[in-house]
Amino acid sequence: MLVMFDVTDPVERKHAMTKKEGKPELLDVKALLSAEEDFLRPLVERVVQAALEAEMTEALGAAKSERTAGRRGYRSGYYERNLITRVGTLELRVPQDREGRFSTALFERYQRSEKALVAALAEMYVQGVSTRKVKAVTEELCGHEFSASSISAINRTLDEGLRAFAERRLDDAYPYVILDARYERIREGGVIVSQAVLVAIGIDWEGRRQILAVELANRESRSSWKDFLVGLRRRGLHGVQFAVSDNHAGLKAAIREALPEAVWQRCYVHFLRNALDYVPRKVDDDCLQELRWFYDRRELGEVRRDIATWLARWQGKYPKLTAWVEDNIEETLSYYRLPLPHHKHLKSTNMLERLNQEIKRRSHVVRIFPHAQSCLRLVRALAAETHENWLEGPRYLNMEHLREHQKQMLRQAA
Repeated sequence: MLVMFDVTDPVERKHAMTKKEGKPELLDVKALLSAEEDFLRPLVERVVQAALEAEMTEALGAAKSERTAGRRGYRSGYYERNLITRVGTLELRVPQDREGRFSTALFERYQRSEKALVAALAEMYVQGVSTRKVKAVTEELCGHEFSASSISAINRTLDEGLRAFAERRLDDAYPYVILDARYERIREGGVIVSQAVLVAIGIDWEGRRQILAVELANRESRSSWKDFLVGLRRRGLHGVQFAVSDNHAGLKAAIREALPEAVWQRCYVHFLRNALDYVPRKVDDDCLQELRWFYDRRELGEVRRDIATWLARWQGKYPKLTAWVEDNIEETLSYYRLPLPHHKHLKSTNMLERLNQEIKRRSHVVRIFPHAQSCLRLVRALAAETHENWLEGPRYLNMEHLREHQKQMLRQAA
């Protein structure tokens, strides 16, 4: 199989391919697949390089050395730029024009989070609170040293788009909403404090996931969560039927006040973790495993019968655990009100936990943010990238299941 790219400027040949002057190059993907080194990075590198050349051609209105009356400028060499991607570091040669007007938009979308990360690290370096290692990381990511003015330029390009993302109207209805928070360390007035990053994910009636909001708060409290949800309402959030979260008291209270129409689902994963507080450190029997199995049942009636059996079996050995489960487990079973295909997606906050893990992976490089805005910038940049990937990817849920389920419930009620 051959893939053709129109690349008029010669670049380093890393794999088997042919080239004739003035003609498109042919990239042999079979050769790449059979190569001993990783094939994906050089393949992506050549695709991106070809895109840069095509972008310059479009900007100038003429290909390299092409004579045309419609030409809008002339090329003027290249500068080297490393691009950090999930397949490795791409070594690119970015074309320039004589007037210095050409600016590629190729990096903008998929490099927002990297730019935000670089900005946070560079701010630390400029403020003198980092080390030579931070300087080395920033130079590795972007290929040059940073000054206060270069940081400001990076931030200006990021903040405008991120502000639009954070303040956009929520015109669609979101029947499902998942809420959670994580903590990041931030330097404030010379003191290191932990601040909560509040995140909301919604699933619309097309079955697509969307990141609705990312905000910072001093801590997870009823007031901070209520302000967060009221802000979502102000931006247009409506139609919420089902909300999933952990058992944080402030968050529960805020959901009751700001989303009174929504059924609340307590994350069963958090519930099982909480159960460990009511048993000895080492449990060498099937008690907790049987508790976990309840969440694989298909019908609520079956679950309740199994719970009764479980309580009778274990209340003698673990009275504190069984009493606590009996008082609280009903909060984790709200998802049985939903159609069966949606159960595994909405009985926990795992979807949001995966986003939080990605945030943690990026923020771990910074460790301590130089200020709150730096932290919020990085988290929102990552959220914006994830949001766009979700919108362009396959649907997360088939919402026809919910529509049919609701029609069936109405028929039964009639």
